[in-house]
Amino acid sequence: MTDTKSKILIVEDDPDVAEMLTAYFRSQDYDVYTVNWGEDGVRSSLQVNPDLAILDIRLPDIDGYEVARRMRSDRRTADIPIIFLTEKRDRSDKLQGLEVGADDYITKPFDVQELRLRVRNALKRISQGSLTNPVTGLPEGALVDEKLSEVIGKDGSALLFISIENMSVFREAYGFVASDDVLRAVSLMIVNTMREFSRPEDFLGHVSATEFILVVPPSNLAALSDKLRSRMDQSVEYFYPIKDREQISKRTDRLSAKLAEISSLKNRPMDVEKIKTELLNSKK
Repeated sequence: MTDTKSKILIVEDDPDVAEMLTAYFRSQDYDVYTVNWGEDGVRSSLQVNPDLAILDIRLPDIDGYEVARRMRSDRRTADIPIIFLTEKRDRSDKLQGLEVGADDYITKPFDVQELRLRVRNALKRISQGSLTNPVTGLPEGALVDEKLSEVIGKDGSALLFISIENMSVFREAYGFVASDDVLRAVSLMIVNTMREFSRPEDFLGHVSATEFILVVPPSNLAALSDKLRSRMDQSVEYFYPIKDREQISKRTDRLSAKLAEISSLKNRPMDVEKIKTELLNSKK
C-alpha cells in the first residue's frame, strides 16, 4: 500500500453484506464508501473518484450492469476497475458483465479472502499501468505491443502463442488462488523451457491473463512448440486435487493448452492487432 489509502466504492443493497465488506476492507487499510442503490453508485463514483468499485448486480433500482455502463461512458470514471458480485453462475451473465467493461466477477457466497486478492490485483494492475501481469510478473499491454511492433515485418523472429483453455471453469470450481497458482506454474514452465533455447532477444509476455506470446528465432520454433505442448499435456492433471484427477481426465472442459505459430514475420504489415487475431484464430 502507498501512503495514500486506496478508495473502494461498494454498491450493495444487502445491509449485512454491505456492513461486512465495509468493516473488512477498512480493516485492510482502505478508504471505503458504501451505497445501497444503483443511482447512488453512479453519483458516488463521480463524487468520490474511487480507485476501484465493487458492484452487486441485483440492486433495487437500476442493476449493476447499468451502473457499470454509465461509469464506462463517462470519461471521469471510465478507467475505474469494476468487480461484480453476483449470485448468477450462467456464462451469459458473466459475458454480459465483461461486455459492459467489468474487470472481474465473484459469485455469492464468496470467500472474502478471495475478494481481497482480486481487489489487490486489480489495484496493482492499475498502479503499474498494465505493464506487467500482477500474477506472473510478465510483461503485458503496452510492453507486449512494443515488442511485437519491433519484430513485425522483419526477418529473424517467429511467434508462438499459448492459450490456457477453460481457466474460468477451473476458477469456478477451485477458486481464485488456485487459478493464480496454475498461471504462475505455467509461466515458470515456459520460462524454464525457453532457457533451453534462449538468446538475449527472446521475449515472453501476456496477450491476456490466460494467453502467452513468445518471440523466438524461427530455427527454434518447432522444437520449442513441441516441447511445451508435451510438458503442458503431462502437467495438466497435477493442477487438480488428487481426488478429482480421474474424473477430470474424462471431461472436455478440463484445463488444456492450445498453441499457434507464425514462423516468419518478414514482410508482414505493421499491425499488432491483426497478428494477435491471426494467432487467436489459428490456435489448436
